[in-house]
Amino acid sequence: MTIIFPSPIFGPIHSRRLGVSLGINLLPDDGKVCSFDCIYCECGFNAEHRTKKHLPTREEVRAVLEEKLKDMQANGPAPDVLTFAGNGEPTAHPHFPEIIEDTLALRDKYFPNAKVSVLSNSTFIDRPAVFEALNKVDNNILKLDTVNEEYIHLLDRPNGKYSVRKIIEKMKEFKGNCIVQTMFLKGGYQGKDMNNTSDKYVLPWIEAVKEIAPRQVMIYTIDRETPDHDLQKATHEELDRIVALLEKEGISATASY
Repeated sequence: MTIIFPSPIFGPIHSRRLGVSLGINLLPDDGKVCSFDCIYCECGFNAEHRTKKHLPTREEVRAVLEEKLKDMQANGPAPDVLTFAGNGEPTAHPHFPEIIEDTLALRDKYFPNAKVSVLSNSTFIDRPAVFEALNKVDNNILKLDTVNEEYIHLLDRPNGKYSVRKIIEKMKEFKGNCIVQTMFLKGGYQGKDMNNTSDKYVLPWIEAVKEIAPRQVMIYTIDRETPDHDLQKATHEELDRIVALLEKEGISATASY
């Protein structure tokens, strides 16, 4: 079942990776807006979920977020994290940098111990204002599913020009102030084998991760229904093997099953 999130605030939900997470969705609540069209996205394919509503404004996000934080302060639960996620790519919002400033200020006012996280597909990190905003949050979580260009175009299906090498070079500019997030899965798509847990994909990806030198790597696999039904979860053993390979290189890593 496709999941379309409310906007601009949803949850709190329990995140496999982040704990009690209050979601911030900068996209409309009637569909999906994303620079990727991933075959594993829980929000479905872009073409099947075109939006008719406008993006929430900076002022709307700030007002609704403050109202929700006041309620959580009075009634609980306390959030571990405020997470920018939802129906597409959050950094695509034209006022993403300003919304980050507002969110950090509200976090400091109501729940100073909570983290601010952004789940991004990395496609807009070449924009200086987006880059600077991501550098200010606690968890700058950037997607890099493989370094194989052909595979990326099958799995993530980026819209417009996309260069894995350029993404890696820009990630390096964070100088370790980022978390790399990678989806591992198996199965097939359009007659192609989509298993990226083998050394063919894993070893070159690890070399890129070493270049980026993030403070952490989060690997995960399918958790909810996907728009393409021939995909399969990676196993615990396969994910654990990848974590062990990363740790052997001195890279902190976690797996979500």
